[in-house]
Amino acid sequence: MKVNVQAVNFNAQTSLSEFVDKKLTKIDKIYDKIVGVNISFKLENSSEKNNKTTEILVEIPGDDIVVKKTGQTFEESLDVALDTVKKLIIRHKEKHTLN
Repeated sequence: MKVNVQAVNFNAQTSLSEFVDKKLTKIDKIYDKIVGVNISFKLENSSEKNNKTTEILVEIPGDDIVVKKTGQTFEESLDVALDTVKKLIIRHKEKHTLN
C-alpha cells in the first residue's frame, strides 16, 4: 500500500506523520487490496475553532473512497475520517465478496 501525505497551508510535524502511520496499519489489516492512500491536511483560513480539515482518498481496484472531515485538531479530524473510511471499506469488501 502506497501512502502519500500532504500538508496544505502549513508545515506538518513528524508527530503527525507518525500518527498517520500508526492509524493506517489498522486499515491495511481490514482489506489487503488497497492500492494506495492519499491524505491531505489543510488549514482553513477562518476564525472558527474547527478549521483543520483532513481529506482521505483510498484507492481500491474498481472504486475510490473519498472522505473529508473537519475538526479542532488534525488528529481529531483524521480519527473521524478514518472511522468513516473503515466503515466504507468494510461495506465495499462485503459487497464484493457476496458477488
